[in-house]
Amino acid sequence: MLEVGMKAPAFTLPDKDGNPVSLSDFLGKKIVLYFYPRDNTPGCTRQALAYAALNAEFAARGAAVIGISKDSSASHQKFAEKNALPFVLLSDPERRAIEAYGVWQEKRNYGKVSMGVVRSSFVIDEQGVIVRADYKVKADSNAADLLAFLG
Repeated sequence: MLEVGMKAPAFTLPDKDGNPVSLSDFLGKKIVLYFYPRDNTPGCTRQALAYAALNAEFAARGAAVIGISKDSSASHQKFAEKNALPFVLLSDPERRAIEAYGVWQEKRNYGKVSMGVVRSSFVIDEQGVIVRADYKVKADSNAADLLAFLG
């Protein structure tokens, strides 16, 4: 698992339009990076809507919001349009960033054990260093918690 003070793992992934987006594109800017299990599920939709509602406040603090899941760019396109999401969604079906950030973990659901994306978030500073790393976050309070952290 990643910890505060570590360099954020680099990645280049397609956005909802299929365009490549790299972590390095955001150097000089703070990044609120969150990983979520799946588009259009209740918890993930609530989390995305919370980030959308606070997007202007994140921007006012110099932070860009980026969401990553295993879903396809086409799925992200529909999810973003349906929910008017104003931030970047990246597709990681090969789990490159998901595994680099340590969010592919064992999960238990109703006694069943499986591997999946654990809802997690990171704040990365202007130099690409992790200044906050949270694993197993709550969908409903994650965005507000990170906004408060940014001050």
